[in-house]
Amino acid sequence: MSSVEVGPQDLPVTTGTMPFRGHETWYRVTGTIDPAGTGPAPLVVLHGGPGAAHDYTLAMTSLAGDGRAVVHYDQLGCGLSTHLPDADPSFWTVELFVAELRALVEHLGIADRFHLLGQSWGGMLGPEVVLSDDAGILSLSICDSPASMPLWLQAANELRDQLPADVQATLLAEEAAGTTDSEAYKAAEKVFYDRHVCRVVPNPPEVAASFDQIDDDPTVYHAMNGPSEFHVVGSLKEWSVVDRVADIRVPTLVVAGAYDEARPIVWQPFVDAIPDVRSHVFGESSHMPHVEEPEAFTEVVGSFLREHDRPRP
Repeated sequence: MSSVEVGPQDLPVTTGTMPFRGHETWYRVTGTIDPAGTGPAPLVVLHGGPGAAHDYTLAMTSLAGDGRAVVHYDQLGCGLSTHLPDADPSFWTVELFVAELRALVEHLGIADRFHLLGQSWGGMLGPEVVLSDDAGILSLSICDSPASMPLWLQAANELRDQLPADVQATLLAEEAAGTTDSEAYKAAEKVFYDRHVCRVVPNPPEVAASFDQIDDDPTVYHAMNGPSEFHVVGSLKEWSVVDRVADIRVPTLVVAGAYDEARPIVWQPFVDAIPDVRSHVFGESSHMPHVEEPEAFTEVVGSFLREHDRPRP
């Protein structure tokens, strides 16, 4: 089942659901998928979290302005896809989400020709997709993402040490007490988020929507990450792709913000080891350059995508 409406750029917007392992994955296509495969190739966006849903990445529909379709979807367990609050934490795996992405591009008929962009957790998932099977993937964009979670934690703790002393004390006390759902913890957490996650304050509605839906159903985020960006106790705590990134054979763009919680130490392994790679840092952004510097983001990423467009063989 799908429906079509008109988006803000006067482009058609198609929404629908795809069956996946007995559940449903919701998707949104801005623009029109070219069945002949001769125009700009579709871009598939992997959102962060895990479990943050697509909303905060909607500014990336600007990349449809050159005629390519931009595909957003909500990964299983969040947003408009099936929620599974009672699932065992072991259900939520990298392999699950790799399989979901592959099922989606097959469902949309674009498996043989598409660009892949991952933001935050999505930029961890993207390399896993490529390393699993890079068939049909024209390029990979890694946005604000770490090559390993231990590096992420190192960077986060360095930034956390720069917070005001009273904020640090609150974070430590609430974490030690196991009360990371308290209002005091959330207020202290927001000081970090306003500096290093999204510097557009108050957050735009689509960004707030993603944060709100994690609050409403934190199942996936808590199982794989933990209660906050800098207190990681979930299944991804030891995740790393550092020793495998040299095997990524598709052209890759790595971007981040100058104030990003994804500090250079976390994404440098991508730049050092991927054979065909380039990088860009947005000087006025933190973790969401697509929101904080949207025109610059569209130019940098759009140019990269156009450079690597190829018609269907």
